[in-house]
Amino acid sequence: MAKTAQKPGYRCAECGWRTTKWVGRCGECQAWGTVDEEGARAGVNVVQAGATTAPALPIGQVKAELATARTTGVAELDRVLGGGLVPGAVVLLAGEPGIGKSTLLLEAAARIAERDTVLYVTGEESAAQVRLRADRIGAIQDRLYLAAETELSALVTHVEKVEPRLLVVDSVQTIGSAQATGVPGGVTQVREVAANLVRMAKERNMATVLVGHVTKEGSIAGPRTLEHLVDVVLNFEGDRHSRLRMVRAIKNRFGPTEEVGCFDLHERGIEGITDPSGLFVSRRSEPVPGTCVTVTVEGTRPLPAEVQALVARTDAQQPRRTSSGLDTYRVQMILAVLERRLNARLGGCDVFTATVGGIKLSDPAVDLSVMLAVASAAGDKPLPSGLVALGEVGLAGELRPVKDVRRRLTEAARMGFKRALVPAGSLEEAGRRRGGQRALVPVGPVAFAPGFEVVQAENVWDALTHVT
Repeated sequence: MAKTAQKPGYRCAECGWRTTKWVGRCGECQAWGTVDEEGARAGVNVVQAGATTAPALPIGQVKAELATARTTGVAELDRVLGGGLVPGAVVLLAGEPGIGKSTLLLEAAARIAERDTVLYVTGEESAAQVRLRADRIGAIQDRLYLAAETELSALVTHVEKVEPRLLVVDSVQTIGSAQATGVPGGVTQVREVAANLVRMAKERNMATVLVGHVTKEGSIAGPRTLEHLVDVVLNFEGDRHSRLRMVRAIKNRFGPTEEVGCFDLHERGIEGITDPSGLFVSRRSEPVPGTCVTVTVEGTRPLPAEVQALVARTDAQQPRRTSSGLDTYRVQMILAVLERRLNARLGGCDVFTATVGGIKLSDPAVDLSVMLAVASAAGDKPLPSGLVALGEVGLAGELRPVKDVRRRLTEAARMGFKRALVPAGSLEEAGRRRGGQRALVPVGPVAFAPGFEVVQAENVWDALTHVT
């Protein structure tokens, strides 16, 4: 019996989804134009042995100092990177247009150029435009080289001539390769360019920073494999109408991913903010209904942040629920707890919640402050001045302790707050395991600051009782 030829398969370059026939849109990730033929699967191609770049060594003989991070000269950027740039590492910095990515990287490149050679390749602007920005922020250095290119082969030529220790590509979506199909910025082109840049960075032990675009939804543009290829992924956040900028690590093979760097973007450049406490809290002489302060933790840095709420009657059949800087689904859950457990009547009201200063809060410790702010706005009664609230709210109305309570309270006391509302058990420490169980050992009063009072509540009823 004659063998039947196996039909070629098709695979999505974005998520790996496979199908037996070509389709224009991936059935898994819903991306357009990413399904390509992967060839017949009947035969197996045997790969022959080839030359190696270096012999395999026992892990104890590998020189770890070759991967030691070197400072960029920008303290807040070093904080997010985990100490600085590692030689041979590839960093992807993504953010919205005009947020300040190029300004930050030009500032860091000028600092590094004081000791090492740096090559800055721009594909979005001309060399003269970048020079004007460098004059404005004072980033003129003899070892900082600048080139305006959009072709990958030309970029490689510049790297071979300059031999930099740091390469900055602004941006990876503007660089094209003649070896790949499609237009620059497409899935195939971005994957090809990124793969070549990563390979070149590893071979030359050259730190590389790639600037990336973001989509309308806020995710990094291009194939998902771009984030897998690089070593570090940073997200540059901020409101265009505010000078505050934040750099957050999404992926970091050389350090933590919880750290956040704060920057002040102004006409003379960008500067790091070493103590951002107080930037996300309004200053007023008298308390206002619908406001509550909490303390969130970004990496190892506690930050006081203010949550504001507005509750207004409406005749609409479907009242609006709008959030800015907060998790919308979590806010809706807290509103449901308020209506069910505290008998709050919010069905005929529009509820608006927001944060101060443009900070985005996803910490569960923010739940209690959101609940108190909405309750204060609904009753048109301000909360006591000098109060901070932190804790996670459960669906049954219970308050759950959160991590790093002591650090949060210490920061609140340092900022001048006089009273803190926390879940019951937050000031207890875990004792040693006895009989297979870990007992909670209550601790004595903690002196965070003179006159600083800590109140513990078990549920939302207790919390409202303590503040009203």
